[in-house]
Amino acid sequence: MRLFAATLATETNTFSPLPTSIEGYKEGVWLRPGEHPDDAPRMCTATLFVARQRAAKENFTLIEGSCFAASPAGTTNRADYETMRDEILEQLKQALPLDGVLLGLHGAMVAHGYDDVEGDITERARQIVGPNTIIGVELDPHCHLTLKRLRNADITILYKEFPHTDVVDRAEDLLTLVLRTIRKEIKPTQALYDARQIGSYPTTLPLMRAFVDRMSAMEGKNGILSISIGHCFPYADVPEMGGRILVITDNNKPLADHLATEIGEEFVSMRGRTAPDYLETDEAITTGLASNAFPVVMADPADNAGGGAPSDNTTILKRLIERNVQDACLGPIWDPIAVRLCFDAGLGATFNLRFGGKIGPTSNTPVDAEVTVIGLARDCYQSFGPAQAELGDCAAIRIGGVEVVLETKRNQALGLELFRNVGIEPTEKKLVVVKSTNHFMAAYGPIAKKVLYIDADGPIPRDYRKIPYTRINRPIWPLDAETKPGLIM
Repeated sequence: MRLFAATLATETNTFSPLPTSIEGYKEGVWLRPGEHPDDAPRMCTATLFVARQRAAKENFTLIEGSCFAASPAGTTNRADYETMRDEILEQLKQALPLDGVLLGLHGAMVAHGYDDVEGDITERARQIVGPNTIIGVELDPHCHLTLKRLRNADITILYKEFPHTDVVDRAEDLLTLVLRTIRKEIKPTQALYDARQIGSYPTTLPLMRAFVDRMSAMEGKNGILSISIGHCFPYADVPEMGGRILVITDNNKPLADHLATEIGEEFVSMRGRTAPDYLETDEAITTGLASNAFPVVMADPADNAGGGAPSDNTTILKRLIERNVQDACLGPIWDPIAVRLCFDAGLGATFNLRFGGKIGPTSNTPVDAEVTVIGLARDCYQSFGPAQAELGDCAAIRIGGVEVVLETKRNQALGLELFRNVGIEPTEKKLVVVKSTNHFMAAYGPIAKKVLYIDADGPIPRDYRKIPYTRINRPIWPLDAETKPGLIM
């Protein structure tokens, strides 16, 4: 038995001021066949990572393709996308004959001329391998579950958790189902329900936690192979953006249709109740300081690099400084120039520094302040579940009672290492401000005495009615009060 695995992934915010070129992939994940590390998966590479571990034990040969992935940002350059895609597809041709294909994709990647990158890749892969080779795809739940990609893949599985701590578990599920299909033990049959809604669905909150747990408990029973909840990625203006439910059964289309409809209707009934409450900046600071227990972790999702934002908005930081808040830390702010200046100044130096507020109007204006360099570290990482995320060179600075982490590789706050790399201990602070939507909860939730979410003035607002969509299919909630959810596949 022969399987091929490869990755091409990013999460595309079509409103982002940061174009994505091949350099973004080279700074992220840029691995040719055989180069993937053995220690942990990288961004969207869990399918290859898991298949490598299981190949010998389960008696199949794995042919490794390239793995390319970039941090979330704007639309990918067309020529660069086609270069990476064609490299992987040529490797796929050279690997023939194949029994199975494993693709680690994101699900919300857009390139110029390609609204549905994943649909393009799976369609071209299908043309190469033919109708009898089993294609399995792993996606992020913040994806666009388009009909094109589902019709060209036999099995598609999404991560269940938000934060995404289960990428390896879902890759294990995918590989198991692909192998069982190749061995003709099962015949995957799909149903897709379009909920016609845009929303946020953290599984760290009770409503989604219970919903996901019920879905997980159904799998592996009564011919139900997989249930995936497509949250959607709201910051992409593409036609098929929106929440969808995917059910895969063992050769039972009526069951798949019934279950997808039942789950989809429950999903629709949860509208407006799945996301946390958001506070204005000053209200959040006041609420945090009034807490009797610390640390209070405060999230800034509107400037989340994980959603394609620059991560250099200064609004919350400026208010902390102006209010003379003590024992606070904030990170990360993406500013490679400021990091370079801090290294040039040296550990312990006090000097005047301009930082942040560089990329566009929603970044606010730069901070100009006398700062003290309190930490410097090269080639930093932070953990996120079983994976590692690069931060590049980092510097920590102190302005009054606030300590700030500056990074050279744009990334959101994920692991506690973000602060600890440069000598800041977040458990000892009153306020810990993290630029992230919900992934921070995997590491910061356990140390937080209270968690607050701020709707500041960053480039990715939490009120989706403020986003200037022009191309998404309407009607869709909350842009429209009346919608028509239902089965579409």
